[in-house]
Amino acid sequence: MMIGLKRLSVLAIALPVIGAGLMTASPAKAWVRWGVGIALPPVVVAPPPVYYAPPPPVYYAPPPVAYYPAPVHQPVWVPGRWVRGYWVPGHYV
Repeated sequence: MMIGLKRLSVLAIALPVIGAGLMTASPAKAWVRWGVGIALPPVVVAPPPVYYAPPPPVYYAPPPVAYYPAPVHQPVWVPGRWVRGYWVPGHYV
């Protein structure tokens, strides 16, 4: 039984090595020729390319502007008075 397993393991190691040697001994051909003048490229089976749409543009609002309204001037009534001997009637400032 042991002799059979040893022979099998030697054969399992030797066959791939011999196959690799035979493959490297022959010249590599990228095109397969059938008959006279017919050349076919190698056939590659792959899924179709997937198209990813670009993401939609994103709107970023501009930063708020520090806007301070002009101060509102409320008119103030100044009553009439005497200034250096002259009468100044009442008025709004």
